[in-house]
Amino acid sequence: MISTTFATKTYKNFINNEWVDASSGNTIESINPADKEPVGYVQSSTEEDLNKAVAAAHKAKRDWRRLGQSARGQILFKTANILEENLDEIAETMTREMGKTFPEAKGETARGVAILRYYAGEGMRKDGDVIPSSDKDALMFTKRTPLGVVGIITPWNFPVAIPIWKMAPALVYGNSIVWKPATEGAVTAAKVMECFTKAGFPEGVVNFITGKGSIIGQGLIDHPLLNAITFTGSESVGQSVAKSASARGIKYQLEMGGKNPVIVTKDANIDQAVEAVISGGFRSSGQKCTASSRVVVESSVYDEFKQKLVKAAAKITVGNGLQEGIWMGPCASESQFNTVTEYIEKGKQEGAKLIHGGEILTGGDYDRGFFITPAIFEDVTSEMEIAQAEIFGPVIALMKATDLAEAIDLANNTKYGLSASIFTSNISSILEFIDEIEAGLVRINAESAGVELQAPFGGMKASSTGSREQGEAAKEFYTAIKTVFIKGS
Repeated sequence: MISTTFATKTYKNFINNEWVDASSGNTIESINPADKEPVGYVQSSTEEDLNKAVAAAHKAKRDWRRLGQSARGQILFKTANILEENLDEIAETMTREMGKTFPEAKGETARGVAILRYYAGEGMRKDGDVIPSSDKDALMFTKRTPLGVVGIITPWNFPVAIPIWKMAPALVYGNSIVWKPATEGAVTAAKVMECFTKAGFPEGVVNFITGKGSIIGQGLIDHPLLNAITFTGSESVGQSVAKSASARGIKYQLEMGGKNPVIVTKDANIDQAVEAVISGGFRSSGQKCTASSRVVVESSVYDEFKQKLVKAAAKITVGNGLQEGIWMGPCASESQFNTVTEYIEKGKQEGAKLIHGGEILTGGDYDRGFFITPAIFEDVTSEMEIAQAEIFGPVIALMKATDLAEAIDLANNTKYGLSASIFTSNISSILEFIDEIEAGLVRINAESAGVELQAPFGGMKASSTGSREQGEAAKEFYTAIKTVFIKGS
C-alpha cells in the first residue's frame, strides 16, 4: 500500500554495528525525479569514515568465517523475513527515489527477499569435493574459504536486487563487507541496510557508507585492506576498478552494461515479439543493463513489426510511478534525462529517423519531473552512435536484415555482449543463434531483459569481467579453493 505521508529524514552510515554521521558533517540530498522534491539525505562521507568501515570489516572477518556456513545462512533467512515485512515501504521509497513504477519496485524488492532465501540455503550445501588420490592411504578433498573483506559498489537502477545479489553470497560464504551504493539510490539502500542491521550480524561484518564516488568509491577500490571488489556501473569506472585491483592482485568482478539486441525473424510470432520488445526496451524507462536497445528485423516482416511496435508504444502511459495506471516513470535523474535527450538529438543528426516518441513532456505535473516519451528510431546503421552507445533510457533502434546470418552479424557488431534474444519458430535458427551470438545471456522467444536468480548472470566482451554473478556461480568469485591432502602418521 502506498502511504499518504512520507517522512523525509537523514540517513547515517552503518559502521561496526552503529549508525554514525560522516566526519564531514555534510549530507547529500536525494530527490524524487517525478516532482524534484527531496526523498531524504545521506552522508557525504570522507576518507576517514571509509577507513573506519574497512577496518571494522577487517577486524570482523576471522570470527565471521569461524561462525560456520550454516549459522551464517540462518542470519540471512532472518534478514529475508525482515525485508519481506518492510516490502511495501522499501518499494515506495524506491519509486520515489529513482522513478520506477510501484508494481515494478515491489517486484524488485520481492526478488531481493527470494535472493536472500536462496543464499541462506547455501548454508546447508556442500563447500567442496572429495578427489581420488594416487596414494591409496590418503584422503584428498577441496574446501571453499572466504576471501576476507569484500567491497561492494552498486548502481541506482536496481537499488535492492543488485546489492542483495552481491551481499548475500559474500556473507554466506564467510566474507565481511563494505557497501557503497550510488547516491541516486542511497535512501532506498539505507532502508535495505536497516533490515540487515536488525537481523543480528556480529559487529563489523556488514558496513554501509555513502558519499561521492570520487572519494568513497575510488577510496574503497584502492584500500589496502580490501581483499576483493565487486562492481556494477559504468564502463569507465569499471576499467578503473580493474586497473587498481590488478595492480594489487585482488579479485574483482565487473558488470558494465550492454547494448542488447533482439532479432525478429520472418517466421516469428510478431505479436509476441512486439510485446517483449516493448517490455524489454521501455520498462524501468529503459534503465536496465539488459534492456532491449537494438531490434534487428528480417526485411520481409519489418513493416508489419514496425507498425505494431509503434501502435503498442503509443499506448504507454508516462507519469509518476506512484499513480495508478502509469506504465513508465521518469528518467531517474536530471543527468540521466539530459543524457537520453542528447542521444535522441544525436540520432536525428546522424540521419536516423525518429518514428515515434522522444518528446519531453511538459505541462502540469510533467513540469516537475524528468519525463520523456519512449522513442523509436528506424534507418539506423551500425556506425551510428545510437547503435553503439549504452543510452540507458527508453530508446529503441530498428535495423533491417536480409536473413538470419546478417541479423546475427548486426547484433554482434558492438563492444558489448550482455544479453540477446531472438524470436523465431525455426529450431535451426534457434541453434544457430545460440552458437553464434556473442552474449552471456541468451533468450529465445523472450525479452532480453531479465534473469532468474538461480542462474549465472554476466556478459561477454566489454559487458563483464570476472566470475558470473547469482546462482551457484557466485561461489566462484566470493571464495577461494583449498586443496587438502591428509595421510596418517
